[in-house]
Amino acid sequence: MTDHFFSPVRPSRLAVLLLCVPLWWSGVATAQALRPSTQLGSLRSALPTGPQTADFIVALVNSEPVTNNDVRQRMQRVEQQLTQQGAARPPREELAHQVLEQLVSERAQLQQAAELGLRVDEGTLLQAEQSIAEQNQLSLEEFRRRVAAQGTDINRLRNDLRNQILLQRVREREVESRVRVTESDIDDFIRERQTNVDPSQLALNLAHVLVLVPEGATEERVRELQARAQAVADRARSGQDFAALAREYSDAPERVNGGVFGMRPADRLPALFVQAAQPVPAGGIAGPLRSPAGFHVLKVLEKSQVGLPDAVLTQTRARHILLRISPQLSQDAAVTRLSQYREQVISGQASFPALAREHSEDGSAREGGDLGWANPGQFVPEFEEAMNALRPGEISQPLVSRFGVHLIRVDERRDNTLSQREQREVVRGLVREKKAGEALQSWAQDVRSRAFVEYRETPQL
Repeated sequence: MTDHFFSPVRPSRLAVLLLCVPLWWSGVATAQALRPSTQLGSLRSALPTGPQTADFIVALVNSEPVTNNDVRQRMQRVEQQLTQQGAARPPREELAHQVLEQLVSERAQLQQAAELGLRVDEGTLLQAEQSIAEQNQLSLEEFRRRVAAQGTDINRLRNDLRNQILLQRVREREVESRVRVTESDIDDFIRERQTNVDPSQLALNLAHVLVLVPEGATEERVRELQARAQAVADRARSGQDFAALAREYSDAPERVNGGVFGMRPADRLPALFVQAAQPVPAGGIAGPLRSPAGFHVLKVLEKSQVGLPDAVLTQTRARHILLRISPQLSQDAAVTRLSQYREQVISGQASFPALAREHSEDGSAREGGDLGWANPGQFVPEFEEAMNALRPGEISQPLVSRFGVHLIRVDERRDNTLSQREQREVVRGLVREKKAGEALQSWAQDVRSRAFVEYRETPQL
């Protein structure tokens, strides 16, 4: 198997190319909300719409301003996401302080990216737009029309995406060299988990249906939506396919993946979900649960205590074709070529393995692009996000990653009880993620400490 796509740093995954904000804020739910959102519903609060109040500078970062409107717009997005997650909000003044500090830190990091000569080309930016459009089940043109109809400036959105990609790149570049995992680190992690078993250390793979309750809904409307959620729960308990129910009824963005969150430590999930899922066995249903966002129905797909012998993971077997960008092959040309390969496979004119053997520029080419059975977190995030969105037999659209442009086909998925060696590799990834988070926090604090920051005014919210 090729190792080109193994993730050197495994950050918490969100949308393709948009996993950017570190976890050093007070409270995990708040930290999750402080990340960029790819939901269309969040775009309106993420970017300015309609007339803006008189703006003013609240802080300078190496002479670059952070304005009051910058803080207000980020606050709106954070508060909306906290509501959707069903998470408790910190006091508004405290949250505003966290948002301002995040913006200051981001400005300093973007300035460092510029000093290092990092750039985001038009092709990468276009791919980020396409990824968001696909997650909202829209074409790129439909997505842009929807954004414009909401009164959002598409250029402002693209600039926000460009900055988030730059943040990701500079963080990966600076953090990757700092992360090393030894066999002793793995032994210590397993020993700690086996001797200090704590329910909060559970790893859960949940699937989710959200029946959204609009703000200001009448009691009658709330009862109707609760009945709808109860009907979904009843159908799931009777054995109906949960993924199909999620695609049909869920208002959450995960619906495109059958509602699946993927395996996550319990502390990376809303406390409401963890409390409901803890007593439920794998395969069981929990809910409906009520949160400020609406009614939630959960299916517990997998439960494991990391480091114990009964750890079970969902593995994916996929193939890919990689075209590397070069002076002879531009990114746009690679995307076009892979789109043609995709059409040839779908129409039956060619087989995916044959095209991979002939054209792929990865070590897996001689195996017809076969990447073997892969555990979660084994590939770099942008590749894995696209792979996880596919059902067996489906072929992705061309995907731009840091290695080039890919065409991905998922062949199979399976639940696998891991051997001791495989468990150690899973633990290696968890330890690496923990160390990466610590290294990212240390680096970000160092960048922040070297920046000249002048606070001007208190944000007016």
